[in-house]
Amino acid sequence: MKATKIIYWVFTGLLIILMLFSAVSSFMPNPQGVEMMKNLGYPYSVLTLLSVAKILGVIAILVPGFPRLKEWAYAGFTFDLVGAIFASLAAGYSIAQTLPIAVGLIFVFGSYIYYHKRLKNQAVK
Repeated sequence: MKATKIIYWVFTGLLIILMLFSAVSSFMPNPQGVEMMKNLGYPYSVLTLLSVAKILGVIAILVPGFPRLKEWAYAGFTFDLVGAIFASLAAGYSIAQTLPIAVGLIFVFGSYIYYHKRLKNQAVK
């Protein structure tokens, strides 16, 4: 049970760091971000919307309770990362260039799976 809790917090911590870093860096306009969004075919303003959603998702995952809201946050992070992979591949980026995004999916799935294991362990008590 203690191992489940530790693994959950490792995955969740990595996920939170990834999403916060992504969100905060998107609030600071930089030429690389503008160029990336241009290559993907999206206006730069989409990044601001995604950044706000990521911050709200991080809050939803960290605040105790609200299980349905947590489910939506995990779903949103999954949609964000799958969409980023798809958009990158559609824009001509190589699979190797999209692998760091896929690592984010590992964090999402690990956190989600161990979130449910923790819930199951708490229900058994």
